[in-house]
This record gives sequence, C-alpha cells and structure tokens, in this order.
Amino acid sequence: MLARRSLLLGAGGAAAAAALLPAGAAHAARSVPGGPLPLPAPGGPHPVATRSHPVVDRTRTDPFAAVPGPRELMVQLWFPAGGHGSVPAAYTHPRVADVLEGEWGVAAGSLARIRTGVATAHRAVRRPTLILLSHGRGSSRSLTTALATELASRGHLVAGVDHTHDAAAVHFPDGRLIRGSLPAAPDDWDAQDRLETAVRAADLRTVADDLTARGLAPARIGLLGHSMGGAAAAEAMRQDRRFAAGLDLDGGLFGTPVADQGLDRPFLLLSSSPDHDTWARWRAAHRGWGRHIHLTGGGHLSGTDLSGYADAIGLRTTWPPAVWQEFFGTLAPARATGLVRAVTAAFFGRFLAGRPAPLLRGPSARHPELDFRWSRGR
Repeated sequence: MLARRSLLLGAGGAAAAAALLPAGAAHAARSVPGGPLPLPAPGGPHPVATRSHPVVDRTRTDPFAAVPGPRELMVQLWFPAGGHGSVPAAYTHPRVADVLEGEWGVAAGSLARIRTGVATAHRAVRRPTLILLSHGRGSSRSLTTALATELASRGHLVAGVDHTHDAAAVHFPDGRLIRGSLPAAPDDWDAQDRLETAVRAADLRTVADDLTARGLAPARIGLLGHSMGGAAAAEAMRQDRRFAAGLDLDGGLFGTPVADQGLDRPFLLLSSSPDHDTWARWRAAHRGWGRHIHLTGGGHLSGTDLSGYADAIGLRTTWPPAVWQEFFGTLAPARATGLVRAVTAAFFGRFLAGRPAPLLRGPSARHPELDFRWSRGR
C-alpha cells in the first residue's frame, strides 16, 4: 500500500519510512547537526517577507478535534517585502521542529540550521494575485517555504495553510501545540479520503474568506497543493469560482468528484509518481485548459524543501534505499527544485498575472525531464 500512501503523504512520508525500520533504528541514527543550510534563492526580482496569523472558522465544528469546537488554522503569508521586515524569519517554530525531527529520526536542532532568506514582517502587503498553498498529508506548511518564497519573489501573495490535526504539528500564538492525529491505516480509505479532502477544501475557502475580510484577497485566486493538498485544491476549485487556476504537485485525486467530472478552469498536474486511475479519469473528463507534466527522475517529495536538505540532516541513513528513491527519485535535488519552481511560476504567471508562459506549450530541449503526457488548450 506504500504506492497509494505516497500519493497521499507529504513529509509525513517520513513516518511511513520510519515504520519500515527496526525498532530504535531512527534514534540510533541521530548525530550532531552541522552548519547552516540555506534554502534555494528565489528567482524573482523582489525580496520576500513573511508573517503568520491564526484563523478561526466558527461556522464549522472541527471533525478531528477530541473536544468539539470551531475549526482553527494557522496561516503563513509570503509576499514582496517592499521595505517591510528586517529580522530573519525562522524556518518553523522550535516545537514543530521537535516533532518533525523526532518523527524523522534526525538530530535535534537539524531544522534550526535552515536559513529561509526571508524577513519577518509586522503586516502583510496586498498584491493583485493570491495563491493558497495546501501541504501534504502529515506534513507542514513550513516544508514548502522555498516554493512559496519563489512565487512571492515574482510578485504574488502566497498563503500557506496548516491543516490542523492533519499537519504533523501546528503551533498557535497562545502556546498550544496540536499534533497530527489522522489514522495511518483507516478501515475505509475512500470514506477517509472524502472526509479529509472536504475538510481541507473548506479550510482553503475559510482562508480565502479571512484574507478577503483583511483586504488582502483579489477577485481571482490560485490554488497550489502537494500530495493530498492537490486533491484539496481540485475540490476547492470545484466548489468555489473565486479559485481561477489550480496546480497539483503529485497528488492523487482521491476524495473528490473532480477525478470524474474534471474542471472548467485551468488545472495542471505535475507528477513524479507512476500514473494511476484518478489521473486518467481526470484527463478524460477535464473541460478547461489542462496539462499533465511528468517530472522524469523526480520523487514524491521533489516539490518540497525536504528534497534539498534531507541528505544533509541524515535522512538517507534512516530511510531504506527503495523508500528514499520513491520519495526523492534519481534527479539531482537542485535540478528537481528548479524544474518544479519553473513550472509553478509559469503556470500562475500566465493564469493569474497574464504573463507569457512558453514553458507550458510543450516539450523543449532545455527541459528534457519535463514529459508532457497530456495537454488540453493552448
């Protein structure tokens, strides 16, 4: 079932890998952290700033909470700095880092080595384009920081959502830390997929409402999701016409009718995993502009920050070789990251900002790893 899980899991795939190790092996692999690990520098013209805030949706009862209450989320914004912010932003909260490092079996302090190249700001800046970003199952908003920074450097406002109880850990300003609590092996995957995708899609709509109320959301919004976040992006687009374009990073379209109904707006699937039925059904049903581009040599986590620093923090020593290849592939991390960022920037540049995107027209000698498996529209 690992192949199915790999289409659902984000950095939580580390937990799946850890499950394959002998008891105590992960802890035995811990070592002393090394020097700083800078994230890839963004390619756009703008320096980037960030800030985070909680969002409470009192119209929904959180179905995953042990004690009934409203749905609570944490949202992180990345945007062109424009003179806002000068203090370097941490990669993630130390308590979230503790959870991730423990699950991965790497040395405490490993994630503190990461340098974001982003400043902390006291307030966000409205932009003409907004992209909402949904992480993979069991992952964290932090693990797509480099991709969010890339998009912000090109002029977009990016909002990364931590899906509470789904994310590995979410730290709130009042000091609460909520750990992920979704079942690793539910009795009924189809029912679980429908529930989780519906909650995530509602989360994205909630964040769009919140940013609209704050005066930060434009009329047309893009959606970007990794792994299960890709299914959430598709489902949110199906429900809400504010979402003008969506991009799925290697996410099976589980738990959403989009697999059989398609969409009437631009949607791009950038895959690394082998083809499967939800993608084939979507290609047959999709009605808007569409692309399925396969990243040859990529892995399920090639669209996340983890591909760039996994080796440096010692994950290669804790993951079995077959699992490592499934999640990271054979393509050099810097090349994989560059290609994912190029496709993502081209897509949202075209469909949110009206910029030319020759990269999306078809295969090119410059990007031989991008295999155009299906196209609809010009």
